[in-house]
Amino acid sequence: MKGDAVRGHLDGLLLAALESGPLHGYAIIAAVQERSGGALELRTGTVYPALNRLERLGLLRSGWQSMGERRRRCYELTDAGRRSLAEERSAWRAFTAAVGAVLDPGPAT
Repeated sequence: MKGDAVRGHLDGLLLAALESGPLHGYAIIAAVQERSGGALELRTGTVYPALNRLERLGLLRSGWQSMGERRRRCYELTDAGRRSLAEERSAWRAFTAAVGAVLDPGPAT
């Protein structure tokens, strides 16, 4: 899938990946890839700056967690992040309905 397809929707994808609980960066990337059936492959150079931005906006919080012998920064949604995810979903539904009406208008009458 073209990288442009994700542009404008990255925040929603990241927030949705974190909806079920805290994850570290690579696990977020893997979750998006798995949930998209492999169609979406996010790059670390795109994901980490976005995670930092979302944290600065108060939509995520992060902390260090030990995983085996490694420490990783894990991210989780804040209440504001959950509200933002709900708004992202609503906007996505409106967008896909509008584009669908143009691209697949149904039978002509």
